[in-house]
Amino acid sequence: MKVLLINGSPHENGCTFTALEECMKTLNQNGIETELLWLGTKGVQGCIACGKCRKLGKCVFEDEVNRVAERLNEIDGIIVGCPVYYGGPCAQLTAFLDRLFYSAHNAMKTKPGAAVVSCRRGGATASFERLNKYFEMNSMPVVTSMYWNQIHGNTREEALQDAEGLQTMRTLAVNMAWLLKCVEAGKAAGIEPPMYEQTIRTNFIR
Repeated sequence: MKVLLINGSPHENGCTFTALEECMKTLNQNGIETELLWLGTKGVQGCIACGKCRKLGKCVFEDEVNRVAERLNEIDGIIVGCPVYYGGPCAQLTAFLDRLFYSAHNAMKTKPGAAVVSCRRGGATASFERLNKYFEMNSMPVVTSMYWNQIHGNTREEALQDAEGLQTMRTLAVNMAWLLKCVEAGKAAGIEPPMYEQTIRTNFIR
């Protein structure tokens, strides 16, 4: 079993990484393989709502989004991490997730997902809520912890002093490992994944 952790911060080894690192260590201790993807510092193309992914089976822009989408069959769970910018998640990560979840939504279904956020002081809960919507809108079980999945600090050194935040990350990882093992046990027992109805899309004028 494998969990993909996505670091959406432009700082490779900052506070967001510190939170994800704590998750990784605990997942590994519980027998779960992990892979960390850092999005880097280059700009990420946002979704332009062209709809071409429906015909192509992938996003029209060839970058890390498609490379991750192609490997989703190897991934059993996803944790996304993000710093807070102006009370919300950073644009780089949301641009990446918008395109990944829209173009590869069928491959996301039933995979457990979780979000972690880091901030100096405020905005964590608003960012946390925004990121969780990616999972909630794609039939993914949302993995919880003992509190909102947030860590506080302005530097890695400060984040390492947030004892409650670090414990929250470890608890999240324990719950993720437990849920993945439950899913695996269910498959072994012959429990089939859910069958979904064809999607019905409406708007407010029809």
